[in-house]
Amino acid sequence: MKIAARAKTATQRLWALCRGETATLASLLEARSPAWPLTCAIVIILGCGTYGGAIGLWRAPLQAGFTAIKMPLLIFLTWGGNALLNGLLAQILGAELSFRQTALTILMSFTIAALLLGALSPVALFILANTPPLGSTARGTGHSVTLLADVGMIAYAGILANRRLMSLLRHLCPTPEIAQRVFWAWLAGNLFFGAQVSWILRPFVGSPALAVEFLRSDPLRGNFYEAVYRAVKHLIF
Repeated sequence: MKIAARAKTATQRLWALCRGETATLASLLEARSPAWPLTCAIVIILGCGTYGGAIGLWRAPLQAGFTAIKMPLLIFLTWGGNALLNGLLAQILGAELSFRQTALTILMSFTIAALLLGALSPVALFILANTPPLGSTARGTGHSVTLLADVGMIAYAGILANRRLMSLLRHLCPTPEIAQRVFWAWLAGNLFFGAQVSWILRPFVGSPALAVEFLRSDPLRGNFYEAVYRAVKHLIF
């Protein structure tokens, strides 16, 4: 009975999170129980893990397994790396949020992103079924399409997740103008830092010319933006 009650409470809280119910979310920020952060972490593992497995299948089942592990890891590393920075930015911009409130707010936004990515997993599988496979002569095109679709869906989920918590920021910040500034600062930080962490943790889709690996032997060589440019250039030219 206790497990059922806890599951029901977690579901209600996730529903409130997706609906952006300010009063409920504000009360969760003040709660000291680890139950809510643990719920967020579990959702991130399940949602991002499912999505990661879907996009990694283009290269190989082993790559799908690796990516299912690395997608949640990417989220947690981005959250940990940005928690301190975003806490400082919030105070500099006049939001008067504690570091604990900032960290939990960001964790909630990543939870929404994980739910969206989990829901987009069938879309990733549809793209997989309709792009040139690894064994075809057009495998480079298949890789570029899969990579760019992956980048687009992750960016979409991240932007929408941050936008969904805008009402909470307006509630927490002294003025709507400060809430807007904090929102854009956090969004830029999450996208920039997350992009570079994803590059270090590559491969996610997996290059057709390279072996299946958990991590590349040269993780700091190049950057995320060069890879996206090359994928776009391959499709256009």
